[in-house]
Amino acid sequence: MTADGLYERAVPGTAVPRSLWYVGQGISAFAGPLQQNVGHQHSVPVLLVGLYDTFKLRIANEPWTQCRLALVPAGVRYAFDMAGDPLAVVYLEPSIAGADALAPLVGGGRELGGALVSAARDTHGLRALFEDQDSASWAGEALADLLRFSSPRAWRDLDPRIARVVRQLQVNEGEQVAVADAAASVGLSASRFQHLFAADVGVPYRRYRAWQRMLAAIREIVAGSNFTAAAHAAGYADQAHFAHDFRRMFGASASPSMVNLRG
Repeated sequence: MTADGLYERAVPGTAVPRSLWYVGQGISAFAGPLQQNVGHQHSVPVLLVGLYDTFKLRIANEPWTQCRLALVPAGVRYAFDMAGDPLAVVYLEPSIAGADALAPLVGGGRELGGALVSAARDTHGLRALFEDQDSASWAGEALADLLRFSSPRAWRDLDPRIARVVRQLQVNEGEQVAVADAAASVGLSASRFQHLFAADVGVPYRRYRAWQRMLAAIREIVAGSNFTAAAHAAGYADQAHFAHDFRRMFGASASPSMVNLRG
């Protein structure tokens, strides 16, 4: 990615591409213009890439910093201010690999509050994902290639019992299986199960379960459902519960423009 103009903005007057959501079983991504998202944390590691410029980022209680790339592990609280510029966010599921698998993408990174931040300008092909109106058809392959490029031996040695529960949550799209039932399904006490799950995945079981339900709702929206239908399909009691969880997970409200997506 050394071609001249790679980091230049689109020609003035050209249409801004619609935002993109790709929701896969092991890796998902968003790319689109954003404003300011208040403090929030994810249940999986995330790679943040400013597609055209640097952006303001705050990790936990650290001072605000300016960066172009950031790797935020699961459970680490962060906020950002894009001021309307496009940001790409890659979400990596624990069944695939941990945050360390994405670390090579944050060239020249420095540690900040448990995260890794960098001013390096490489967008790792994610700008093309945003700008190509047909990218939904090749997003999964591109993200898989990105992970292989970052860490050819990327894998995650989860406890087999925890891995089984994680896979079931992914396959069943966030089905709200109670802690006691999930623990019993792998022959563990509830307390032991919760300890192992948090240690291996990086967040408590209930938080990761909620993340999978949110992905199920987003998948429905990308497929064309309105917020209410998507919320019900994903098992939310109503749209208000979906909206509450969305703001808690992403640090911003789910706006009507979210339905204008490629996916």
